[in-house]
Amino acid sequence: MKIAVLGTGMVGQTLAGRLAALGHQVTVGTRDPEATLARAASPEGAGTPAYSSWQAEHPAVRLATFGAAAEQAELIINATAGGASLQALASAGPANLDGKVILDVANSLDFSRGFPPSLSVVNTDSLAEQIQRAHPTARVVKSLNTMNCRVMVDPARVPGEHVVFVSGDDSDAKATVAGVLGELGWAPGAIWDLGGLSTARGAEMLMPVWLSIMQKLGSGDFNFAIARV
Repeated sequence: MKIAVLGTGMVGQTLAGRLAALGHQVTVGTRDPEATLARAASPEGAGTPAYSSWQAEHPAVRLATFGAAAEQAELIINATAGGASLQALASAGPANLDGKVILDVANSLDFSRGFPPSLSVVNTDSLAEQIQRAHPTARVVKSLNTMNCRVMVDPARVPGEHVVFVSGDDSDAKATVAGVLGELGWAPGAIWDLGGLSTARGAEMLMPVWLSIMQKLGSGDFNFAIARV
């Protein structure tokens, strides 16, 4: 499958590298490829390699503008920072998103008051719904936003049974996303379809809880599990 991963940070790098290893034709989208390659360090700071260093280790993955990456893609993954997602997708161009599945893994984190961040979209709306309204002919699916990117691509990293949530209004789009999740190692029983895209509100609002748990554990290697009788 031709996949565009929008975003050059740790999440984008991790998803792009794993999907390319699985045999997909992956292009990473960025605002300015030359500027991205010229950076000596990642804007995310320690722990995230400069994109040029990562690219050297993943020569099969192309780097292009948002628009060029999205144009040829069958699946578009939004791995940009949540506050920049709408602008990045607008830069990709409406025609390049028309009819395509957008897997939104971003969270609308607001770091303006430091850490821990708050959510800039909350309660009666979600980032996923904002993306869908901005691009009504695209098919937006929310998933993978409730975990560390290493767990996204390797669920066995966390022992035991745990889940990944899926929200979306288009059943075929959700089936496409579920197929990709299966390739990443998520068992069918671990993929929980929450329903329509409005259920992304709850999934996105799990992020403050996730951050509190991460601080307590000192690690992001955990995930949510559902216990029931």
